[in-house]
Amino acid sequence: MTWTTNDIPDLSGRLAIVTGATGGLGLETALVLAGKGAEVVLAARNPAKGAEAERLIRSRHPDAAVRFELLDLASLASVRAFAERYLATGRPIDILIDNAGVMALPTRQTTVDGFEMQFGTNYLSHFALVGRLLPLLTAANARVVQLSSVAHRSGHIRLDDLNYQTHYSPWPVYQQSKLAMLMFALELQRRSDAHGWGLTSVAAHPGFARTDLIANGHAGKPGLFARGARLLEAVLSHSAADGALPILMAATLPDPTPGGYYGPTGFQEMKGPPGVAVIKRQARDVDVAKRLWTESERLTGMTYG
Repeated sequence: MTWTTNDIPDLSGRLAIVTGATGGLGLETALVLAGKGAEVVLAARNPAKGAEAERLIRSRHPDAAVRFELLDLASLASVRAFAERYLATGRPIDILIDNAGVMALPTRQTTVDGFEMQFGTNYLSHFALVGRLLPLLTAANARVVQLSSVAHRSGHIRLDDLNYQTHYSPWPVYQQSKLAMLMFALELQRRSDAHGWGLTSVAAHPGFARTDLIANGHAGKPGLFARGARLLEAVLSHSAADGALPILMAATLPDPTPGGYYGPTGFQEMKGPPGVAVIKRQARDVDVAKRLWTESERLTGMTYG
């Protein structure tokens, strides 16, 4: 039987935070969560887009409890400020979806803190965010969802140069960031089990979803590669709403597999009904995951304890 949003239980009284929720997959995810009664925080960096997203959600769900909160994942100071605001409230967080990201930037760019933009935005800032919010997540036995990608299949964790200070190439860097997200989900579950944090850590990927992420990256630039990407998109992709289904499944299943991974179940997991996705062998490398965790703590200054 195909899983749909009709299978999501009532989420009234639950607090959900979705990063990058002012467009694309994040907005589609937030729309559904709000419609199911959750209090939803749209954590993103553009207040104008945040206000627009709030209006859209309320136009669909007039009674929605939804609000925008400033979070710029290209800045660890912004991550810290966001987390401190929530820690001050003491309100437990039931669902955290680390969705925001950038993809295949044509040239090497850096975050405010000097990290390579894809690795810093997609992975390191989310690593720091989860760590800073950990007291509120453990208080609710939270569901924590990391956004990975089919790109993780070709990914490699470049431990000697995580920020690609040499030999930058758009796709290998993106692949590394999405492999890191999946490895983070698995390692977070292992550490939660070991330390009694009570988290359910899972990951999801949207397949080939039609969002601005593609247009804003390498595939959006004129040329043969872009034409090929558009052709593949026409054949293999699905809508952002369909791409959000595995994310919603991961976030709301009553009994998910701890350390589970969800994605489309069609051809090569590009599109199709949501279900269990394939985790490639390199993502299960516990030794590399531990070394990545240690290095992530060093880079971000966020020690989980």
